[in-house]
Amino acid sequence: MSSIQDEIRIAIHAIWTRRWLALGVAWAVCIAGWLFVSQIPSRYESRARIAVQNAQILPDGIASTQASQMDSVDQVRQTLISAINLQKVVRGTDLASTVSSDADVAARVSALAQSIKIENQQDTIFQLTVTQSSPKLAQQVAQKLIDIFVESNLVGDRNNTNQSLAFLDKQLDDRQKQLQIAEAKRAQYQNQFLGGLPGSGSVADRIGLARSQMAQVDSDMAAAQSSVAAVQGQLAGTPRTVGEGGGVAGPARARLATLQGQLADARARGYTDSHPDVIALKSQLAVAQAAARAEPPGGGAGGQPNPLYMSLQSMAAEKQAQLASLKMRKSQLQIDLDRLNASLSTDPEAAAQQGAIDRDYQVLKDSYDQLLRQREQVALRGQAQNQTDSMRFSVIDPPTYPRTPTAPNRLLLLTGVFLAALGLGIGTAFALSKLRQTFTTPHSLQRAMGLPVIGAIGEVVTRAQAEVRAKRMKLFLGGTAALGAAYGMVVAIELLQRGMAA
Repeated sequence: MSSIQDEIRIAIHAIWTRRWLALGVAWAVCIAGWLFVSQIPSRYESRARIAVQNAQILPDGIASTQASQMDSVDQVRQTLISAINLQKVVRGTDLASTVSSDADVAARVSALAQSIKIENQQDTIFQLTVTQSSPKLAQQVAQKLIDIFVESNLVGDRNNTNQSLAFLDKQLDDRQKQLQIAEAKRAQYQNQFLGGLPGSGSVADRIGLARSQMAQVDSDMAAAQSSVAAVQGQLAGTPRTVGEGGGVAGPARARLATLQGQLADARARGYTDSHPDVIALKSQLAVAQAAARAEPPGGGAGGQPNPLYMSLQSMAAEKQAQLASLKMRKSQLQIDLDRLNASLSTDPEAAAQQGAIDRDYQVLKDSYDQLLRQREQVALRGQAQNQTDSMRFSVIDPPTYPRTPTAPNRLLLLTGVFLAALGLGIGTAFALSKLRQTFTTPHSLQRAMGLPVIGAIGEVVTRAQAEVRAKRMKLFLGGTAALGAAYGMVVAIELLQRGMAA
C-alpha cells in the first residue's frame, strides 16, 4: 500500500511541477475544440403527421387499378419529393434568397431531397420529417410540401386518368391497324390455299374435325346396324297374315320365325358364324325351313295381312334408310379426309404458314381485347373521379416548430471538449515527466541507484522567492478559474442561442 501511495505522490508531484504546461495544453485544446464545435451547423427537425387514404368508390373487380397500401406509400413519397415539387419548395420558402441561378436551384433541390424523410407509421398514416439549418425554415419546408401535395391531389389523379386514356387510345389504334393487316393476310391465305378444301380453320384443325366426325359416324353406323338387325329379327318372328276368325300361321312356320329371330338377335350381339350358338341355330333353322315348306299356308285356312308385320316392315325400311345415309356420310368424310391429307402432304409449308398466321392473328386479337377492357376500366374510374377525389387527405399533426436542434448536441460536445482538454493537459505533463525523470522522494532515488540514501535536505526558500511563488500560484489559479469560466461562458452562449432560435 505504501508503494502505491508513493507512486501516486510521485505522479502528482510530476504533474504539479509541470502545471503550467498542463494548463496551456488545456487552454489550447479547449479553444480549438470549442471553435470546431461552434462551426458545426445546427440541424432542426420539423415533423408532421398526415393521413392518406384511397377513396375506393368502385368494386374491387372494376377498380382493379386502385393502389394498394405499398403503392400508397410510394405514391406519397414520389409526390412529395419529386423534382418539380422540390423546386416549388425552394422558390416558395426562405431558400429562395440563397439561390441566384438554375444551378443553385438544382443544388438546393438535391440537398433538400436528402433532408426529407417519409415513414409509414400505421395503415395510411405517414410521418413527414424535414431537417433544416433553422427551425423556421424546417417548418416552412414541411408546410409547403403539405400544401403542394394537397394541390396536386386535386388534379393529379384526373390528369393521370386523361394521360392513361390517351395512351390506351393510341395503343388501341396501333393494335387495330395491325389486326386489320393480319385479318387481310389471313383472308388472302384462306382464299388462295384453303378455298377448295372442306371445313374451316387450319388444315390440321380440319383433319382433326374430320376424324372426329368419322369416329362419330362409325359409332352411329354400329348402332344403326344393331337396330336394323333387331327389327329384322322381330320381323322374321312375326307372321305376314293372320287367319280368318282369329287363326294364325301353323306351328312349323311359327317355329321357323322364332329361330330366325334368335339368329338375328345373336348376330346383332356380334356373334360370328363360327360361334357354337350360331351353328346350333343354323342347324335347327334348316330343319324348321323344311317343315315350314311342307306345311300349308295359314295353317290350312285363309288369312288377312298382319298389321304388326306391316309396322315392323316400315320400321325396318326406315332403319335401313338411316344406315344407308350414314354410309354415304362416311364415304363423303373419307373423301374429305383424303383431300385434306393430300393437301397436307403436298404442301406442308403452306400448312405451317397458316398456323403461324392464325397464331399471330390470335395474339393481336387477345391484346386488342385486353386493351379495350383496360380502357373501359380507366374510363369508368375517371368518371368516378369527376365526382369525388380518389384520395382522401388530412393533416393529423401540423408541422412542428422545433425549439432545440436535434443535432449536434453542443452542450454535450462542449463538455466533452472541456473534459478532454483537462485530460490531455494532465496527460501531457505526466508524459513529459516520464521523458525527463526526476527523483521526487529518497526512496525513488534509492530504488533507481541501488545505493542507500542517508537523508534528504529540504529546500530553503527566501522571502522574495516565497512572494514570487505566491504570485505564480495566484496566476495559475486564476488561469484555471478562467478556463472554468470560459467553459461556463460557452455553455451560456449556447443556451442563449437556443433561446433566440426558439
